[in-house]
Amino acid sequence: MNNPEKSIVIQAMMDASGVRFGTSGARGLVADMIDEVCYAYTAAFLKAISATGGRLALATDLRPSSPAIAAACAAAVEDGGLGVDYCGAIPTPALAFYAQERGLPGVMVTGSHIPFDRNGIKFYSATGEITKADEASISNARVTVPGDALAIDLPAVNRAASQLYIERYLQFFPARCLAGMRLGFYEHSSVARDLLRELLELLGAEVVSLGRTDQFVPIDTEAVAEADIAQARRWAVDVGFDAIISTDGDADRPLLGDERGDWLRGDIVGVLCAQYLGAQAVVTTVSCNTAVELCASFGTVRRTRIGSPYVIEGIEQLIVAGAGQVVGFEPNGGFLVGSEIVRDGRRLAPLMTRDAVLPILCLLSMARESGRQVSALAQSLPARFTASDRLQSFPTETSRRILAELAASPGAVATLLRGLAGKPLSQDQTDGLRLFLENDDIIHFRPSGNAPELRCYAESADQARAAFLVQAGLERMRAKAGS
Repeated sequence: MNNPEKSIVIQAMMDASGVRFGTSGARGLVADMIDEVCYAYTAAFLKAISATGGRLALATDLRPSSPAIAAACAAAVEDGGLGVDYCGAIPTPALAFYAQERGLPGVMVTGSHIPFDRNGIKFYSATGEITKADEASISNARVTVPGDALAIDLPAVNRAASQLYIERYLQFFPARCLAGMRLGFYEHSSVARDLLRELLELLGAEVVSLGRTDQFVPIDTEAVAEADIAQARRWAVDVGFDAIISTDGDADRPLLGDERGDWLRGDIVGVLCAQYLGAQAVVTTVSCNTAVELCASFGTVRRTRIGSPYVIEGIEQLIVAGAGQVVGFEPNGGFLVGSEIVRDGRRLAPLMTRDAVLPILCLLSMARESGRQVSALAQSLPARFTASDRLQSFPTETSRRILAELAASPGAVATLLRGLAGKPLSQDQTDGLRLFLENDDIIHFRPSGNAPELRCYAESADQARAAFLVQAGLERMRAKAGS
């Protein structure tokens, strides 16, 4: 006998399951992302965008939990009257580009860089990433969920999305532009590991596979693990290459290292990529390196809260204002193209979601065209250095309470930083608490939007100083939480 269908209020389900929207999609513990939750979220998404027919593009990353989540999403899609265009395991930006170019809604099952025991779902309307208003509509929805058949077998993989994504770059970058480059590719469990290798080889590079594994590795491009820093330097000595490349799990954030195996900071990658593309206007987050303004390469620089929806909103506003070639990026290196880019007569289509592949290709091409090593690319930028790290298993409520206390009390800030940094001159509460100090140092605390973590960003005229500020700042915040 069939179980009766159920009416679900999404907000109540979010509260009960803990699966809720962060800065990038709905995320939660794998154990909590049961079929009913994933089905209900997808049904609410279709309701929010008024999708009742046609097809929906669906893809996953390589997490072991992703296919089962996708099967529940697919059931909701079919029950909603749409066909499932299953694109397989591909990068998030590949799914987004395919959906954009075909005029389809899309669902990407990925937890990006967050820990192995978590996963997530990203939603795309036919025009791109859903907005915060769309998220609110989903959160406030009521949907009907069947009592059984909450998951279906996934259809055969359609390779069209992968091929379209590859063609985007082959049309923009000159044939064999990377010929003669020897690249180390830290593949780990990146969903881009086969597609990106194929693309790099088509552009003429020799690619050496490094660190490939079938176990999921949560690479965070904003807080690269010490083990990954040390391993890259060992590979540089033992293997030898012109650059080392990698991505996070769903390939919307790049990781690019130089010939010495030193990883470049994501915001520096973003500035250099924007310069290579000839961008006239840049949107980035409040936590980005101030080199984006100090380099004087862009007519307009706009800063936003952290998270791609806010960067996208800023890009759209500049496009409407007629700012020219508009791009955006985040300190994690994820790069967005808001308007068509024209360079040397070649055209690059817009893609309003984070992408790892474009900044990798731009910096490698920049090195080849200028005859410089990758380590020399950033030398033309102002000497501003950033660092970041996080406290894991740090409750979001604790982070918010402490930051509210600090924001309200200059004395509390002075006590926190005593003996660590210069006098605080001003603060920015755009996202978390960003403190500007008298010696031009910056220290910024912010609760993660995706996990129970407290993030710390710092900027200084010296790399070691920036790293010290992050570690010392996190230690003091840990102590403050325990006091």
